[in-house]
Amino acid sequence: MKQIKVKADTAELDNVLSFADTILEELGCSVKAQMQIDIAIEEIFVNIAHYAYPEAEGEAVIYVEPGDGSSSVTITFEDEGIPYDPLKNEDPDITLSADDRPIGGLGIFMVKKSMDEVSYEYKDGKNRLTIKKSF
Repeated sequence: MKQIKVKADTAELDNVLSFADTILEELGCSVKAQMQIDIAIEEIFVNIAHYAYPEAEGEAVIYVEPGDGSSSVTITFEDEGIPYDPLKNEDPDITLSADDRPIGGLGIFMVKKSMDEVSYEYKDGKNRLTIKKSF
């Protein structure tokens, strides 16, 4: 398992993506799966940067762990921000037009649809959102 610890700031997004992409390329991840994983990483990390620490600066740790046989990857995002489980929200009604749909929830919906597994836990004062993707 490899990890990167960064400031929870959108300015760090490129560093996080570069870190993950290097590992995904070493694992032989397909371009399609890598793009899906990158979109999920961006959505999750940007949400941490914008919402986890509303009154202070904080950090995020991203763990990337190859699966058995290196044909999958598990990525865990950890922060010490306010407890928040994005999986508790109802999925947005995508049959509505963008004008009629309430703002929010579409990003995590895309993550849930594009990843094989998505889970959340709050433990020891830390949010942990984990995604898994086979390729």
